[in-house]
Amino acid sequence: MMFENRSSIDLNKTGMKLQWYARKFGYSVKDIQAYLRLSCPQPIYRWYKGQILPSVDNLLRLSELFCVHMEELIVKNRISDIEYSPAGELSFYNRIWQYYRIIMA
Repeated sequence: MMFENRSSIDLNKTGMKLQWYARKFGYSVKDIQAYLRLSCPQPIYRWYKGQILPSVDNLLRLSELFCVHMEELIVKNRISDIEYSPAGELSFYNRIWQYYRIIMA
């Protein structure tokens, strides 16, 4: 059985959330760069644009900086975003979701 290679993390929404937290606490890109001891600000801009995710170490440090749990900084894809395979068949995730709904009913 082949699985479609799709991330379960929404990169764009995660980037927007990171940017929102930075603004909420009044941190500039330069402030975050200094706090994380990054040599250049480019990775931060790429996080904000949803091109890449921070490393686990940087995610942990950001969660400490923003006073939230690491998971609070990550936005997951909804199951409906990954529900159907290109052939229109029920995907693995949809079958699990259907099973879960049956047992929880």
